[in-house]
This record gives sequence, structure tokens and C-alpha cells, in this order.
Amino acid sequence: MDTIIKGNALVLSHNIDTDQIYPGRFLELVDQKEIGRHCLSGVDENIASEFKNGDIVVAGRNFGCGSSREHAPIALINMGASLVVAESFARIFYRNAINLGLPLIICANINEAVENGHTLEINVKEGVINNLSTGKTLMGEKISEHAMNILNAGGIKPLFREKTSK
Repeated sequence: MDTIIKGNALVLSHNIDTDQIYPGRFLELVDQKEIGRHCLSGVDENIASEFKNGDIVVAGRNFGCGSSREHAPIALINMGASLVVAESFARIFYRNAINLGLPLIICANINEAVENGHTLEINVKEGVINNLSTGKTLMGEKISEHAMNILNAGGIKPLFREKTSK
């Protein structure tokens, strides 16, 4: 995993739940690309089609609240999100995303410091967020060493395979 990620921001509000990230009406889909095409359609049907691969989702408090379905981080990954930065995450969503290889950074007041389309450069390991559009730097929380090991392996399953194949 690249520890420095650069992309444009898609800014969302507070309390974006898993049904907004990936609405239940699409749960029977199994094709990963098709799942990605419906990501965030509970917020706006056009987000996934306008989202550029590698861009960054920025949100307020409690991102990923709601059900514990893994479809939400799977949809974000397949939409092309390189990472999600939010003021806070729902606990189960956070764990699911890390386990699937989607980096998440917690940063207080991030949604007040970033606007749609701002270019961000983020040091995932250190939690440093540079808003290249404004010149401001924000400090997010560092990701734990254990979570970084999972992310560097590409998710919990590849990490498990790596550890058990030795």
C-alpha cells in the first residue's frame, strides 16, 4: 500500500450510514464493479459515476453507522476510493474497512477544513493531511501498527494467508 495518497476530495456530511453508502436494494449484486457503480447512491445517484479512481472520501462524524454489512467498504473500494477521512467512524465499519484493505483516517473537523474538489495529499501512516488547495495541514490520528500491517498486506485475508504459508 502506498503510504502517501493524493486525490481530490468528495465531501459528505455527518452520519452517513451503510445504507446510504450501499443501499440494501443492491445487496443481491455480486459483481464487484457493479457494486462500485452503486456506491453512495443513497446520498446521490450520480456520485459513483462522477467519482475518479483514487479520489478521497471526506466525511463528518459517525461515518459508516448502521448495519454491519461489509458491502459498504466493498462498494467504496470498487468505486475507486483510495481512503476515507472522517471525524469519526462507526466501530464495525472501521474494522470491516481495515480488514478489506481500505485505509481510514480519523481527523477532527476535517469536513470543515476541506471542500469538494480540494486536492489532498495524505500520509496514511502518520495521519498528516495536506490540503494542497488551501495550503493548510491537518493532523489526523495515526493508524495503529496492527492496522497498518493489515493494510500493507491488502486486507486481513491476504495477511492471514501470508502468515500461515510460512
